Amino acid sequence: MKVLRSMRWMLLALVIAVIPASSYAGVLISVGFAPPVLPVYVQPPCPEPGWMWTPGYWAYGADGYYWVPGTWVPAPYVGALWTPGYWGYSSGLYVWYPGYWGPHVGYYGGVNYGFGYMGVGFAGGIWVGGAFRYNTAIMHVGPGIHNVYVDNTIVRNTTIVNNTHVAYSGGPGGINHPPTAQENAFSHEAHQGATSFQTQHQSSAMHNTASYAKNNGGHPGNPAVARPMAFNGGAHANIGSQSSGAGAGKATFNTQSQGHVNNAPQNHPAPQGQPHGQPQGQPHGQPHNESGHEHEH
Repeated sequence: MKVLRSMRWMLLALVIAVIPASSYAGVLISVGFAPPVLPVYVQPPCPEPGWMWTPGYWAYGADGYYWVPGTWVPAPYVGALWTPGYWGYSSGLYVWYPGYWGPHVGYYGGVNYGFGYMGVGFAGGIWVGGAFRYNTAIMHVGPGIHNVYVDNTIVRNTTIVNNTHVAYSGGPGGINHPPTAQENAFSHEAHQGATSFQTQHQSSAMHNTASYAKNNGGHPGNPAVARPMAFNGGAHANIGSQSSGAGAGKATFNTQSQGHVNNAPQNHPAPQGQPHGQPQGQPHGQPHNESGHEHEH
């Protein structure tokens, strides 16, 4: 048994050695059983211009898997895009590869988190002239945000169908999407880890017993919030107001969620900063689920 366990860890180390370091910077987390399925939820509208959607995910702590709600956060710098973390199966273990900020969205296991993160690249918007434009074909925005457009083509071209809402890549029943050459290239770019908004948001979820799958049966009661948890004070935070690392920066805001307001998409032309229908990731042409604004896979 000890020999078998040693061989399993050697195989895991070999797999990790060939994955870009930016994909798993930080503490290595591996679990012997799969995370629960991804919950279906409605995205709250974006509360501030320039804020980016970070999808919800199952993290792992001392009491098992717990849900970190999807939320909007300020971009750490102009041009920053978020690559979500993901669970990947290897040698009988489920390994967590944390997300990161960079100029492009890299590989996230092909996991369809919805709301622009459809499995390949990012369909939720683009940076144009120092401002972020939201693709309201797939993203919700608040009434004060007008820098929007509609592009359904990129949503279709970047969608990996995930009807079972599986939350991991590879292994039994997992998503089968090896990284493309483009995703590998993006994974080797300069990256920045999660901001303090994100790390404190995760910490709040970790310390909430209702977040744990053993208590909620894999169905979190609060799957998404408009603003990150654990912040109090002023109502606004601008792009670049937080650097990476816990406690960095000074911008604060309240924790009140804006609920599940469903603002109808506005019919605006696609921006000129990127060719219409050209995804961040390499298109795969998978059939597109009706994705609207509700989280579907």
